[in-house]
Amino acid sequence: QIQLVESGGGLVQAGDSLTLSCAASGRTFGNYDMAWFRQAPGKEREFVAGVTWTPSDTYYADSVKGRVTISSDNAKYTVYLRMNSLKSEDTAVYYCAARFFGYSSTWVESAMNYWGKGTLVTVFS
Repeated sequence: QIQLVESGGGLVQAGDSLTLSCAASGRTFGNYDMAWFRQAPGKEREFVAGVTWTPSDTYYADSVKGRVTISSDNAKYTVYLRMNSLKSEDTAVYYCAARFFGYSSTWVESAMNYWGKGTLVTVFS
């Protein structure tokens, strides 16, 4: 069992950058693949980015590729999401999620085992 707590959300202007953090506690952090999902108002939750425990391969949704970077610091049990050139369509609640290493190779909601409560990002023009 692990607990995930997101932080770093807020109100930002279009074109700005923002870094979200997800702190994990509980069982050994290193045994999990980590991911960020988001849910915009009136829409379903969608995958944004993921990083595997080992090797640290990264995966991105086409909608954010080139603007977003996911990284992890296993020593701090934290995963980050750096978002650049933010757009109004990036407005959403961003969720951190974890899945048991080797449990699945797909980045979908049903493949994730643990979720944070989310942090809101609002991008204004």
